[in-house]
Amino acid sequence: MAVSTITSKGQTTIPGEIRRHLKLKAGDRVEFIVEADGKVVLVPATVDVRELKGLLAPAPKRISLEEMEAAIRKRAARR
Repeated sequence: MAVSTITSKGQTTIPGEIRRHLKLKAGDRVEFIVEADGKVVLVPATVDVRELKGLLAPAPKRISLEEMEAAIRKRAARR
């Protein structure tokens, strides 16, 4: 079992075995989640950029400035 001590400033060191398990390195952020039963869970808040793949929809069809202005004029004419 990994154990750590809290300093007078409320700081602690995450034990090495836990850092390795969570793949944490210097500069990474962690998030503390309080569950309904009172347990506190520590999870890495750093996301690997590869995990973001597919998160955004593909870019819409590109149109020219003239096409944009024509669409605006057409929409304004409906009002």
